[in-house]
Amino acid sequence: MSTMRAIEIIASGEPEVLRLTRRPVPTHGKGEVLIQVASFGINRPDIFQRRGNYPVPPNVTDIPGLEVAGKIVAGDLDHTYNPFGLALGDRVCALLQGGGYAEYCAVPLVQCLPYPEGFDDVEAAALPETYFTVWSNVFQRAALGQGPLGQDESLLVQGGSSGIGTVAIQLAAQRGHRVFATAGSREKCNFCESLGAERALNYRELDFASEVMSLTDGRGVDVILDMVGGDYLPRELACVADDGRIVIIALQRGKEATIPLSDILRRRVTMTGSTLRPQGASFKGAIARELHTEVWPLLASRTIKPIIETVLSAESIVEAHQMMEAGKHKGKIMLSWD
Repeated sequence: MSTMRAIEIIASGEPEVLRLTRRPVPTHGKGEVLIQVASFGINRPDIFQRRGNYPVPPNVTDIPGLEVAGKIVAGDLDHTYNPFGLALGDRVCALLQGGGYAEYCAVPLVQCLPYPEGFDDVEAAALPETYFTVWSNVFQRAALGQGPLGQDESLLVQGGSSGIGTVAIQLAAQRGHRVFATAGSREKCNFCESLGAERALNYRELDFASEVMSLTDGRGVDVILDMVGGDYLPRELACVADDGRIVIIALQRGKEATIPLSDILRRRVTMTGSTLRPQGASFKGAIARELHTEVWPLLASRTIKPIIETVLSAESIVEAHQMMEAGKHKGKIMLSWD
């Protein structure tokens, strides 16, 4: 096959700018494989890219999509790039820089992981973006569990019912940490608590900073996973513990904030952030290896699981983006090629 179905962005704008088209099947380079895509997920960065607010990295396809699952049909399977011993015909999920909204994609082999035992295409495709993001930010960058209190450290997850939020809650709770979350409705708060959050706070009704301080007897939380930015930062600084870490991964309420710098100095607070998309293959490959060791067994045993709101056909991409922007979903919105 020389061409494939793909979804492109014809102009910056609303979901209707997404269009089904045909593109050449990509070619793989050294250390890369070609995946025949069975299922793919949509993520908040896809929304930002569609709006024109998330530039495509140099030399990366303009086709959106950061995570897929499917079958390896060609590629460089040299052992140098192949920590999991993958072969042609193996089913893998992969984190991409772009190109996931297509029937085929090329990706560095080190960013591919075998399906957890018992997983189907949709479940596997729901893993890469959220699990790579949570593991690299909560457990590597913010080092939850490696601070002064170790296993007794606590976590606050902003947007607990999102795809990333549901992963962060489950992983942190499973590892023995106190977890708090915010969400926009009582239904979503109850859902977060069912996943392992000790308390989920409706940010539309409560001041999460004062509630967190009350729940922690005035100490605050050790780590905050922030997908909001903007005016949330001063409130997060007010409820993070001494030696605490705030890690910012998205800026839904804006890219600017005014904060009291003296609090950071006096209480030794670390504020950091990251975005995965522009990082190189070696960086993402290191995350993949840790996930395979630390997280994949938990998925295979169903101790934790991806939360999937709905599965649509790839042709329903406009509806999928509309659903994500409406914000009523819990967990992931997935699409499949038929």
